[in-house]
Amino acid sequence: MNEIIQIKSITEANKLFGVEPPKHPLVTIMWAKDMPDFSSYFGIKYNTDLFSVSLKDGIQGRLGYGRNNYDFEEGTMVFSKPNQVLSIEEKTIAEDAKGWVLIFHPDLIRKSELGRTISSYSFFDYNVHEALHLSEDERATLTDLVKKIETEINQNIDKHSQKLIISTIELMLDYCNRFYDRQFYVRSNLLKDHVSEFESFLKDYFSSEKPSDLGLPTVKYCGEQLNMSSNYLSDLLKKETGKSAKDHIYTFVVNRAKNKLLGTTASVSEIAYDLGFEYPQHFSKLFKKQTGMSPAKYRIQN
Repeated sequence: MNEIIQIKSITEANKLFGVEPPKHPLVTIMWAKDMPDFSSYFGIKYNTDLFSVSLKDGIQGRLGYGRNNYDFEEGTMVFSKPNQVLSIEEKTIAEDAKGWVLIFHPDLIRKSELGRTISSYSFFDYNVHEALHLSEDERATLTDLVKKIETEINQNIDKHSQKLIISTIELMLDYCNRFYDRQFYVRSNLLKDHVSEFESFLKDYFSSEKPSDLGLPTVKYCGEQLNMSSNYLSDLLKKETGKSAKDHIYTFVVNRAKNKLLGTTASVSEIAYDLGFEYPQHFSKLFKKQTGMSPAKYRIQN
């Protein structure tokens, strides 16, 4: 089925999930145990103008994200932002399900500090299979925050309501950052494998004709080839090595350029084009930034 449902408001989101109309126009919380069966929506893609943070606890099923779909796992969190296409392939909710979905409209945070910093929470750009896996205590911490937001939503809205709701959402996202750091640390051996895999990918890429045909590889391209999002790739490399994916690419390119400058008679322009630069001056600028000297000066002094 190719239909894509557009969800532009909190009211439309509540209606889609079959729960009561929202008590706040810009934010809603849905509890898994309250969601009726909506199998008629299986396989239908939906695109929202909203942010969502969801905990899969007591829910079994598959979630479509882009062109792929992934099994839900107990105690996992998935984040989405406006203009991401999702779909629900199948779903079963246990009677004692503790999962929830927090959905908020960008207008809620637009004039706040969170509105200016939300792009720094890179997990909103992770793929579903890069979900956050929580311990029981971590689930409890975030669920308590969700309940605080729900309390604010359910009582009479006053001049403090929006500030308290936004600050609690921000606190929740900060906790998620902490929990992701823990996940990266716990999975350090797996991350080391990712680092080796990324380095092997760069070696193979620059040993082929791809730089001449495709140019310098972008972080997005690298992530796609390694089956992960660009943000997740960059974040895991940062946690393991202290350098982002872009830093790794630039370091690799400059080291390869050094070998060509000292081991061949190719001109600086020829080396630049061979490495995938469209303009030699861009190569020279990067090289000087990385080494403190121009390619020509490096060749002479070494």
